[in-house]
Amino acid sequence: MSIVVVGGHSRSVGKTSVVAGLIQRLPEMEWTAIKITQYGHGICSSHGEPCECAVDDEEHTWAITEERSHSSGTDTARFLAAGATRSLWVRTRQGRLAEALPRLRTEIEKDGNFIIESNSIMGFLRPDLYLTVLDFGTADFKDSARLFLDRADAILMHSESVNLPPNWSGVSLKLTEHKPVFGLRHGDYVTNELVEYVRNRLSLDRARV
Repeated sequence: MSIVVVGGHSRSVGKTSVVAGLIQRLPEMEWTAIKITQYGHGICSSHGEPCECAVDDEEHTWAITEERSHSSGTDTARFLAAGATRSLWVRTRQGRLAEALPRLRTEIEKDGNFIIESNSIMGFLRPDLYLTVLDFGTADFKDSARLFLDRADAILMHSESVNLPPNWSGVSLKLTEHKPVFGLRHGDYVTNELVEYVRNRLSLDRARV
């Protein structure tokens, strides 16, 4: 079993596209894809706008649902369309991800390979590979991305902004020194070099078991 986590420092930097691209380019992994969304006061952490992510039952703080459609237009449907064998959506209130973990762990402990879109999950598990997406042109920097930046195995950097000064405050790029960096562009989120890096890293990890 292999676990890959894809995170990013802000909304709309391409995390979902990276996950979908890796699923499509590494079909031999037969991925189970998991998207984790946190919400608060009707606002979704994925895009910062009013949403329907909130769990209907106010007595519960989380829900896990399985996507069945390839064409519903959701991110989890994109994962199925890319070739995932299963696609799960984990919804939790802000700061309450831990309460969903017992159920989530029962899914992750099943046989198979998992690719998870999230930063916050890094506080609860140690994946085989953690990739984080950075865009110098996007000012917002999530606390969860800042907290786990030093644990990233590789950086996926938006090529369009790589020559710009980072539009961030209070974030040290020393945390990314000596880590491999892969460029990405809108419409080309997963390069051949990234695919080979992920394939080789996971093969090495399986060989050590």
